[in-house]
Amino acid sequence: MTAATRANPVTRVGDGLALARRLLAIGRVAGRRAEAGGVRFTALLLATLTLALGLGSLVAVHAVYAGKEERRAARTPVAPDEALKETSDATAWLVGSDSLDGERRFSVVYLSPLKGDAPLPPGLDRWPAPGEAVLSPALRRAGAGEDIDHRYGPLAGTIGERGLDEPSEWLAYVRPRDPLDAERPHAVVTGFGPAAGRVSGSLEPGSGRMDEKPEWMFQAAVLGMLGLPAVALLVVAARTGAHARDRRTALVAALGGRRRDRALIASGEAGPPALLGTGVGAVAVAVAVLYDVRIPYTEYVLSSAHLRPYGWAAALTPLAALLVVLTAVVLADLAPRGSASGTRPRGASRSTWLPRLAVLCPLMIVLAVWGPEFFPPDTPTRTLASWAGIAGTILTLPAAIATVTAKAGNLLARQGRKHDLPGTLIAGRRTSAHPGGTARLVSGVSIALILLMQAIAWQGLFGAQATEARQTLDRIGHGMVVVGARGEVSASAMAAFLTRAEGAEAVLTTLQRDGRDTRMTLDGDCAALTALGLPCPARERRLDALPTDPRLRELVRRTPRPDPKLLVRRTDTRTLAERAAPYAAGATLVLVRPDGRSLSVPALKRLSYEVFPRGAAIRAPGEDQLTAGVPNRDQGRWSALFGMFGIAVLATTAGLGAMAEFLRQGRALAPLSVLTGGLRVFRTSAAWSVLAPLALAGSAGTAVATALAAPVSAGGESYITGGLIVSATGVVLVVSVLLWTWASRVAVRQAREWRPSGD
Repeated sequence: MTAATRANPVTRVGDGLALARRLLAIGRVAGRRAEAGGVRFTALLLATLTLALGLGSLVAVHAVYAGKEERRAARTPVAPDEALKETSDATAWLVGSDSLDGERRFSVVYLSPLKGDAPLPPGLDRWPAPGEAVLSPALRRAGAGEDIDHRYGPLAGTIGERGLDEPSEWLAYVRPRDPLDAERPHAVVTGFGPAAGRVSGSLEPGSGRMDEKPEWMFQAAVLGMLGLPAVALLVVAARTGAHARDRRTALVAALGGRRRDRALIASGEAGPPALLGTGVGAVAVAVAVLYDVRIPYTEYVLSSAHLRPYGWAAALTPLAALLVVLTAVVLADLAPRGSASGTRPRGASRSTWLPRLAVLCPLMIVLAVWGPEFFPPDTPTRTLASWAGIAGTILTLPAAIATVTAKAGNLLARQGRKHDLPGTLIAGRRTSAHPGGTARLVSGVSIALILLMQAIAWQGLFGAQATEARQTLDRIGHGMVVVGARGEVSASAMAAFLTRAEGAEAVLTTLQRDGRDTRMTLDGDCAALTALGLPCPARERRLDALPTDPRLRELVRRTPRPDPKLLVRRTDTRTLAERAAPYAAGATLVLVRPDGRSLSVPALKRLSYEVFPRGAAIRAPGEDQLTAGVPNRDQGRWSALFGMFGIAVLATTAGLGAMAEFLRQGRALAPLSVLTGGLRVFRTSAAWSVLAPLALAGSAGTAVATALAAPVSAGGESYITGGLIVSATGVVLVVSVLLWTWASRVAVRQAREWRPSGD
C-alpha cells in the first residue's frame, strides 16, 4: 500500500469494500463446492424459513388477540349516566347464547329500540323488523345444515365486517317480536365503544370470550412446537460439513486472515440459502397481511385486517430470521475447536452405555402405562409414577432404537457375507459400528412424538365431563331432550309449543325436598308416560324401582340430588302447560319420542323462537357439558397442527444431519464402485444410515407415545385419533424416504465422479 493510499480514507474504504466482496464471493464458491454443500444449503434455507414462520406466527397470535379485543371494545355497550338516563336515545340489550350440534356456543344478542334514534351496534346499518335476525356470514355457512337462516325468524341481512371480531366469528343479532322493555332483564344502552362514553365492564359485548384460551397458551405452543425445532435445525445446519470448514478456517488464519475476514467468508457461504429462505418467508408473511388465510385442519381464518396494523413487525420477522441464521453460522465457524489440535486419529466410540439404557426402556414403558395402577387414585405418588415412567422412556427410547438398529446391522452383515452381497455387508458393519450416532439421530424425533401425544392427551383430560356427555349422547341420542324456555312464557305459548312439537310427548319433572329426602315427580299424559315405560295411574303413585328406560335413567342420574324418590302423576296437556310455563326452581320440561328415535333439535329450536319471546335452550341431558368441552377439542387441533409441523422439522433436522455424515464418508466409499462392480452399495448404505433409523423412530416412537398417553386419555375425551397416529408416523416416513432418495443420488454421483488418485 503506497503512502498516498494510506493517506486517503476514501481509497481505504474502497479497498475494504472490494476485499469484503471478494471474501463473500469466496464463501459462495466454497459453499457450492463443499462435499455436503447441497445438504447445508437446504438445511440453512429451511432453518431460515422455519424461523421466519415461527417469528411471524408469534406476531400473528398477538395481532389476532389485540385486534379481536379492539373490535370487541368497539362494540361494547355503553350505559347512560344517571343525569342523561331519561333524555338519551337508548337501545334495549340482552345477551344470550346458542350452539350448533357438536360445536362451541356463540352469542345471540337480543336488541330493540327503546326511544329516540336508538343506537345500533357496529356491523348493522339498519334496524331489523320485529321478529327478524341478522347473522354473521360464518354462522350462516356453519349452520346451513340446521337451517340457521330461519331459526330466529326471517333473515334481515348479515353482520358487516367491522361488527365482527374476526371473519370466522359466530354471532347473531335478534330483534324480538315483543319489545324487551316488557320483561326488564335487559340493559339500557346509549352507544357502543369508547367513543360513545364510558364503557361499562358489566355489559357483555356479545362474544365467545369466555370460551377462548388465553394468548400465552398459543404463544407457548408456537415457541415450543415451532421455535425449538427451528433452533435445532439451525444448529445442525450451522455445523453441517464442519470438518472441511474447520480446515479452511485454520488455513485462512495461517495466512493472516482476521476474524472479520473469516466471518465474511462464512456469511458468503450461508448468504444465498438464508436469503432464499428469507424471501420465501417474506412472501408467506405478505400473503397473510394482504389476504385472509384459512389455516388447514383447524379451519380457522386468519384475518388480514388484524395483521395490517402490525405489518411492520410482521415484515421484520424474515429479516430477523436472516440475522439470527447468519449470526449463528458465523459464531459456529469462529468458535475455537479444542479438538482440532493434534494429529492423532480419534477412534470411534463403541457407546457401551447404550445397551444398558436400552434394557431399561421396556421397564420405563411398563412403569408409565401400568405403574400408576399400583397407587391409590388422586394421590401424588400415582402422578409421580406416571411422570417418572414418561421421563425414563424419553431418556431410554433413543438408546433402545439405536441398539435394535445396531443388532439389525450385525444380522445384515452376516447375511451380506453369507450371500456375497458387498453393499449389505458394508451397510451392516457401518450401522453396528456407530450406535451412538443413531441414538443422536432418533432422539429428537422420538422425544417430540412423546411430548406431542402427551400435550394432546392432557387437552382431552381437561374435558372429562365432555367425555361423559358424549358417552351419554351415544347411548340415548336425542330421543329425549330438555327444554329450557328463556324469558317469561305464557301458558298459551307453552301449550302451542307442545302442540306443534310433532312426534314428541312432554313430561314435566319437578324436584322437591321432603325433609332429608328428595322427591322427583314425573307429570305427563298416558302417551308420554307409556313412552318412558312408566305406569299411567289415576292418582299419584310412587315407583319402587328405577325405570328401565335408558333415557329416563340418564335423566334421573343427572339430577342434583342423588337417588330421589320417584313419583308418577297423570296430567293432561293443558294442565302440564300451565305448570311448565312459569319458571320454577327444580322444574324441567322434557320431550321424548314414543318410538325411541331422535328428535329434530334444529326444528324444535326454530319452533321455540316462533312461540317463545327469546326461544329456548334445547339439548339432550348433559349435552351442555359437551358444548363446554369443545374449546379443548379445538385447542387439541392447534396442538396437533403445530406438533406435526414441529415433528416434520425435527425429522428433517435429524435426516439432514445423518445425510451430511453419510456424505462426508461418501468419498471413502467411492472406490467400492470399482470393487463391487455396481452402485447398489451406496443405496443400501444410505438406507441403513438415513432411512432405517428415522423410519424406526417414527413408527416405534408413535406407538410408544400413544401407549404412554393412554392412561391420561382414559380419564377424559381422547383427541388421539387414528388419523393423528397415522399422520404422525406418515410425516416421519415421508421425510425419511425423501432424504434417503436424495442421499442415495448424491452418493452415486460422487462415486461416478471418482477417479483413482492414489487413494
